[in-house]
Amino acid sequence: MTDSALRAPALGRTDPGLARWRNAVLIVFAMSGFIFANWAARVPNVRDILGATTREMGLLILGIAIGAIVGLIASSHVIAHLGPTTSIRWFMTTAAIGLALSGLIVGLVPNFWLLVVALFVIGAGNSILDVSMNLSGADAERRIGKTLMPLFHAFFSFGTMLGAGVGALTEQLGIPVEVHLTAVGAVVLVIGLHAVRSLPPSEKPRAPEPGEAAGWRTRLAAWTDTRVLLIGLIVLGMAFTEGTANDWLSLSMVDGYGLTNPAGAAVFALFVTAMTIGRVCGGALLDRFGRVPVLVGSAMLAFAGLLLVIIGPTAPIAIAGTVLWGLGAALGFPVGMSAAADDPEKATANVAAVATIGYVAFLVGPPLIGLLGDEVGLRKTFLVVLVLVAVALLCSPAARKPKAG
Repeated sequence: MTDSALRAPALGRTDPGLARWRNAVLIVFAMSGFIFANWAARVPNVRDILGATTREMGLLILGIAIGAIVGLIASSHVIAHLGPTTSIRWFMTTAAIGLALSGLIVGLVPNFWLLVVALFVIGAGNSILDVSMNLSGADAERRIGKTLMPLFHAFFSFGTMLGAGVGALTEQLGIPVEVHLTAVGAVVLVIGLHAVRSLPPSEKPRAPEPGEAAGWRTRLAAWTDTRVLLIGLIVLGMAFTEGTANDWLSLSMVDGYGLTNPAGAAVFALFVTAMTIGRVCGGALLDRFGRVPVLVGSAMLAFAGLLLVIIGPTAPIAIAGTVLWGLGAALGFPVGMSAAADDPEKATANVAAVATIGYVAFLVGPPLIGLLGDEVGLRKTFLVVLVLVAVALLCSPAARKPKAG
């Protein structure tokens, strides 16, 4: 890729070097989703092999969560030293190796605490990969001059859908978990590392000017930036909304509307499909109308959809609400990543901060909903999500692109 291709957005047809960069980031996003979905699909099998209780399975999931939080906290410092491209290469490898090790531990030497360590490695590797790929994607988006972040996140969704399908197939065919997860780790390494070759090798951290502040204190300053924190609240609300649907939508449709288990799963699939469609189409809407109007519209759709799920008198009305909910939840996270990366000089720290806020919502939100749901019922508990969507709506102006100059 030439330096000129990296310096300026293409006009008309996308420069071939920039197109390769864009396509490589699409593949990296898909591989990130593919890793976690394959693990998630084999969780019931893992429980049976280990003979684990529900509490012990919760501890396994906590291993991933702690790894993810540690990785997110470290990500801005790691990427500042390595640059996004090298970070993608190293930490995609880390996550893929962690996945393969988890399969080998379960299948060959079933040991609960060794598996916790392997899952910690997956969580830490994938979270640093996440920040790195969002940074590279935001830079590619800026240079190409078109909104691409929603499409990148749509490919993450495609990766999860493909991974879930592969996991279900291996379960159905009785393929041992160690064979399955080791093979997936190898596939991710081959496809992902081949894609990384198309990322810009010159993508390095910017050296500080004489007298300019540098180091970890400067990177932590993102947490005192009002705009960054407001963008974080947008991402918090939308991530909480998406995470709640991922974990509780199916069950709420079964318990709240009397649907069968397969029908509840089908409603969740409808939500995921709507969200993926929203991400595929979101770039064109953002380029035409701008971030703030699209975010406001998205939050209003999510709010309306949630309201129909909470108070809908019949299942068909609640199902229609699910579609609105999915469409509304689609763009908050990717637009938040783009907005956090508006200033190239502070992009690493800002994206890491916003991503941390978003992933805390993913990790903390669903258990919180579960605890409250025990007391008042899942549908009523969704009122908490409704409030956070309203907060995201009110914070939407913070995502406006800074004026040039």
